[in-house]
Amino acid sequence: MTPKLLALMHIQPPIAGDTTLLQLARLRLQEAGLGGELYPGSPEHVDALLPFRTTQPCTAHLPRDINLLDNNGQDAVVAFAERAAGKFFGLVVHDHDGFADRLEEVVIAFRSLDHRLNQIKDAPLLFVEYAVGLELDYFVTLFEKTRELTHVSACIDIGHMGIFTCKQRFAERFNSQDICALRSDSIDLPERIEAVQQAVQETPPIIVDLINRLTALGKPIHFHLHDGHPLSTLSLFGVSDHLSFLQQIPIAFPYQGRHLLQGIYGAEGLNRVIRAAMSGLPADKLSFTLELHPQPGRTPLNQHAYLFKHWTDKTNAERMTYWLDRLIENSTLLRNACNLC
Repeated sequence: MTPKLLALMHIQPPIAGDTTLLQLARLRLQEAGLGGELYPGSPEHVDALLPFRTTQPCTAHLPRDINLLDNNGQDAVVAFAERAAGKFFGLVVHDHDGFADRLEEVVIAFRSLDHRLNQIKDAPLLFVEYAVGLELDYFVTLFEKTRELTHVSACIDIGHMGIFTCKQRFAERFNSQDICALRSDSIDLPERIEAVQQAVQETPPIIVDLINRLTALGKPIHFHLHDGHPLSTLSLFGVSDHLSFLQQIPIAFPYQGRHLLQGIYGAEGLNRVIRAAMSGLPADKLSFTLELHPQPGRTPLNQHAYLFKHWTDKTNAERMTYWLDRLIENSTLLRNACNLC
């Protein structure tokens, strides 16, 4: 049995357009045997997105401003869950910087939400994503303290966790300097590149240890999968991650004979992550969403051109196709990693 495999399914800048882009994404992901992670902006929007699901299990990523410590935030989650019941297997919601140092309050919030979700027939699971940079041990502890809950569990974002760990390891060596403030042409980078790469190399084993702790709870776990590197400026959104596992990061000087660096994980690191997950949980309790952001590039629409007959300018449709190509390319790596376990 294979875990649930999904890909990010969203219209996002700079790729603007109408819902034909989602129709294209549905067709391409369907062809690749993938589910989609869709982005409803409101509970009512859930219904509008239903036609764009693939036949594989799908998730819905809730708005980022929802705070589970807030009563309104909890009510919003329940409203989304009522709309998504029986239609999406999971909802993803971000953690919040307000969680820090409020362990008991967060635990109470998780338990309250779990109770309310249990009252909904065919309620989706709620996966709380590591997103805002909490201490990793604290994030894991939240779920260890609530291991008995049946509807609230963790979303492990290996990109966010990876960048956080790189920053932490580098700051320990350089008086709290932010590794992500360095750029490939920074004057002091050549003398610090070894320390940068050491932080990068030390990161995957730390993330694997966290995966082991969370899978030991025996609960379903959702993953957001993407690569990154603290020196990357490739994202259109100014972050250092959400990259392909095949992406290499250019630098302005040679390091070990090359002007390119591999990401934190690469294909082999992805294999390690999947191996850890599948060693700890059965496939039916695991789901993986590839969460790559768009990169510049265009691919001809070819057999899908008929979808865009009403578009006079096909630029964004070709950008969407290029982005989908990268997602599907990475889905082959992901599927192969699952098949190796």
